[in-house]
Amino acid sequence: MNDQTAPAKDPKPSDSYVQSFARGLEVIRSFSASAPQQTLSEVAAQTGLTRAGARRILLTLQTLGYVETDGRQFRLTPRILDLGFAYLSSLPIWNLAEPVMEDLVEEVRESSSAAVLDGLDIVYVLRVPTHKIMRTNLGVGSRLPACWTSMGRVLLAALPDEELQQRLEAHTLQRWTEHTATDVPTLLARIRQARQQGWCLVNQELEEGLISIAAPLTNRTGQTVAALNISGQANRTSAEVMQETMLPALLKAARTISRMMGAPR
Repeated sequence: MNDQTAPAKDPKPSDSYVQSFARGLEVIRSFSASAPQQTLSEVAAQTGLTRAGARRILLTLQTLGYVETDGRQFRLTPRILDLGFAYLSSLPIWNLAEPVMEDLVEEVRESSSAAVLDGLDIVYVLRVPTHKIMRTNLGVGSRLPACWTSMGRVLLAALPDEELQQRLEAHTLQRWTEHTATDVPTLLARIRQARQQGWCLVNQELEEGLISIAAPLTNRTGQTVAALNISGQANRTSAEVMQETMLPALLKAARTISRMMGAPR
């Protein structure tokens, strides 16, 4: 599963737009799980840059320690994580939320994650895995399509209806499994249901065997700023069991974290 989104087209250059910086970010985004290392030509092809332009950016990133090369192949270094952790460290709430999530995982014996909305993707900002042999290969910074994840639907549910419909209609709706909702009316209905009930369960719509349930995390004004979930394997935990036995613990943890962000008791 590709957790990358295509880079947005460059807006028109202006006095406030640094095109070289934008192109540098495109070069960084060209690396992914499916392309962890690339030649100069491959980077140029993926980003639409000339070889000379791609080379200048790669060598700059190498000088700064964000890229390394063996002379032919380029790859990102662990220092690139500094860019993502700068975002996380600017939000100390996640340091406070982690113990709550650890208690939740201990109680339900399934993994728990927190994510925020970025366009039509969710981005994982915290994950506490359960100690089982089989677990989903996701970590901080992973991206998944919001439409077919429980956290994504909780986050989309916080959008005004007009904006929500516009986003869905502009999105390519693909079928991931036989359970995937692939039309706008069905997705709208399921997202509105999540809004009405205050939580969302998604059963194998994104990946066969993957089931999850999520609740919103709100701030002092009641705005949904993130989502919290519990995820597991459908052959081990049915939707009914997850809703009956894990939802109360999830909602309690979500309320606790929301209060840390100033939400009223």
